[in-house]
Amino acid sequence: MKTYFKIICLIFFVLTLVPFLTKAITFGPPFETKSFEELIDAIINFIFLVAIVIVPIMILIAAFYFLTSGGDPEKIRTAKKIILYTFIGLFIIFLAKGIVAIIKQILEGGS
Repeated sequence: MKTYFKIICLIFFVLTLVPFLTKAITFGPPFETKSFEELIDAIINFIFLVAIVIVPIMILIAAFYFLTSGGDPEKIRTAKKIILYTFIGLFIIFLAKGIVAIIKQILEGGS
């Protein structure tokens, strides 16, 4: 059994490394920005999009805890904590995006 596992791992690593060794896959710069301000804005937008994707997933996980709790107070408490911390995190992400927009507007002269 160990021999099969080693063979499968070897095949996986070879198939994973071959495109990199033949340069079939290349990586470019993740953010093509021309200034520091654009870079910060791109990073904040990326984090915002990731948060928007993660929030519904976390709510579904909390709903799963609620549905499978079977009256267990610990699972219900865990589900409530997941929902609470998810919305706190979402609020922080919205707040960060808003603060950056306000600072940007102040520095540009309010127009």
